[in-house]
Amino acid sequence: MSPDQVIAHLKKHVLFQGCTDAFLNDLAEKAVLQRLSKGQVLFLQHDEAKRFFLVLKGWIKLYRETLDGAQAIVDVVPSGQMFGEAPLFLDHTSSFGAEATDVSEVISLPLQPLEAELKKNPAFALEMLKHMAQRQQNQERELEHRDLQTAPQRIGCFILRLAKQDAEGSVTLHLPYDKNLVAQRLGMQPETFSRALSKLKKATNMEVKGSTIRLESLQTLAEFCCAGCSSTFPCGDLTSK
Repeated sequence: MSPDQVIAHLKKHVLFQGCTDAFLNDLAEKAVLQRLSKGQVLFLQHDEAKRFFLVLKGWIKLYRETLDGAQAIVDVVPSGQMFGEAPLFLDHTSSFGAEATDVSEVISLPLQPLEAELKKNPAFALEMLKHMAQRQQNQERELEHRDLQTAPQRIGCFILRLAKQDAEGSVTLHLPYDKNLVAQRLGMQPETFSRALSKLKKATNMEVKGSTIRLESLQTLAEFCCAGCSSTFPCGDLTSK
């Protein structure tokens, strides 16, 4: 991938839209395109962090692992989003592992130019703070959902955030990864997820075939699940983290 192509992808992310050409060129010259197979590990928890990543294709699971091998899903990052920049503020050590949940492509970028730009460019540092505050707000909303929403409502909210919010009439969408991983992402056991999905289908007339979901109306789903949330419809990004 050429530096110009890397810069074009970076400029699509809000964090980099106001950056100087010199900074973007420095990042792009050291960028590496990585193609990942399903299940391929990008890095492990506690690894030294020297790079951050922009997802071009697929989904990247971020997770923490206990000593006995159990995993807690921190996030599942979609295309267009980045991850791995937080170690700049955490002694350059990764606090989670990263693994592709599907065939994926990421741009790997060095942290050092990012750190240098933060130190000398107050406007960029402010944008980074906004970016991280938005991610924190989304995480706080998910914690709220776990406390206040029923399991069917949490699944409904997840589906709403996958849908185009301006869609009118019936909507068809596809789950981005398998249902067991969705269940983990929402803090549920697979059997709880299955029962809750059945209740959601009955309450909203939603049709589910494999990973394909069809809704007659987003508004019907919103009325069902947003009653248990302090945020107003439409929901925020699925993983703007």
